[in-house]
Amino acid sequence: MTSLKTTFAARSAKTLRVNSTDAERKLWSRLRARQLVGHKFVRQHPVGPYIADFACREADLIVELDGGQHSQSARDDQRTQVLAAHGYAVVRFWNNDVLTNIDGVLATLAERLAKAPSPGLRFAKPDLSPEGRGAENSCASAQQKPIS
Repeated sequence: MTSLKTTFAARSAKTLRVNSTDAERKLWSRLRARQLVGHKFVRQHPVGPYIADFACREADLIVELDGGQHSQSARDDQRTQVLAAHGYAVVRFWNNDVLTNIDGVLATLAERLAKAPSPGLRFAKPDLSPEGRGAENSCASAQQKPIS
């Protein structure tokens, strides 16, 4: 997961935050301050050459809101591929869905967040054993000396 942190990106993100759509404002009012199952979201997060509408960095999840101009857009597919290359899963909602069914949108996001890998395991080596180091270091097999 990488993000582009340039002055231009920061300025562009700030401009986008100031000029939010009604749908973005409504969703942000329900995502901010860890309101959705305790996950922290940020708005207008620079990632590569793009600025994502919302991002939950701890779950590597990006939420994009689309208006009618995005219907079957090849550019959106390309954008999703670039964001995925930076380590993010992308969830898209229509602006109308956010405005008319915010609870459904939040339920979908909560479900995706529940499936997100633990932050400590996301970047673990693939050969990491789920059992740990084995019997030599387990508490059950360690012999304890009596306290004298």
